[in-house]
Amino acid sequence: MTGEAPLRAVLRGQDGLVREDQLIGLGLSRAAIRRRLLDGVLRDVLPGVYASGLGGLSRRQRLLAAQLYGGPGALLTGAAAATVHGLRYVPEDRFVRVLVPHARQRRPAGFVRIHRTIRAEPEPCRICPFDLCSAARSVADAARWSGDLGAVRAMVSEAVRRGITTPASIQRELDSGPRQHSALLRLVLAEVAAGVCSAPEAELRELLAASAVLPRIRWNPRLATLTGRPLPTPDGWIEEAALAIEVDSREYHILPEQWARTLARHNELAAYGVQVLHFTPVRIRRSPAEVMRTVELAYVNRLRAGVAATARALPEPAGVP
Repeated sequence: MTGEAPLRAVLRGQDGLVREDQLIGLGLSRAAIRRRLLDGVLRDVLPGVYASGLGGLSRRQRLLAAQLYGGPGALLTGAAAATVHGLRYVPEDRFVRVLVPHARQRRPAGFVRIHRTIRAEPEPCRICPFDLCSAARSVADAARWSGDLGAVRAMVSEAVRRGITTPASIQRELDSGPRQHSALLRLVLAEVAAGVCSAPEAELRELLAASAVLPRIRWNPRLATLTGRPLPTPDGWIEEAALAIEVDSREYHILPEQWARTLARHNELAAYGVQVLHFTPVRIRRSPAEVMRTVELAYVNRLRAGVAATARALPEPAGVP
């Protein structure tokens, strides 16, 4: 039959999915398409997008179906695109978000939400079979469509820590895009600029900032001995009490050698008179009042004891809060 071999090739290349205009381009009439739908050879998944075979769509097929529905030049963005870029921690979004040129008319359909834009993507990314916005734009868009501060923190910190994108790239996307719904991302980028490197660390920073007892805490400062020898960098640092604060996550310490490095860092700081407090993300989230009391008590007791540490923080670069 007309177009059967090319049709099979298209279906193989698109995970069993095909767009109506592609079928017509292969020589199938609309009547032939309807016949295949009636016979169960094809089935509707989105307006003008069909799947071969039976059963539900896989996650990969959902993303590709959304891209096909958006039409030529459509790009996945938001949380779905962030996962394709390799991020594990992204805000929940029940929709697949697709960016299309502003002139293109597409209505939301099923699990797809269409976002028309006059701002072309300067760095589109191809991760076969998907066409995506850049990692920075995907992260920025996912943050705009999320109301979960913790999830946005986790996504941004993972993206930066793993080198998938940079704070500067995300900031450029934030500045270029709409201001509406950008408050959470602005807050998280401000935390990153202040030296916070992880979502649990940001939560701890926010918690301890509310203390009426503690002074200003430096985050991820460079430490050195009084003679200038470099020391390990703690997550938090209270200079006048020589008190270091560490957030210990299973993600970073799951292997024995990682735990050994943590102990070595702790011991090196302790050798220079620094007290190190360790908190897990679970404890920070479940027992914030207890965490606050622990840090405050350690700080007060260190001051009362007149501890003379032989470690200090190096000056911060200009512009760091």
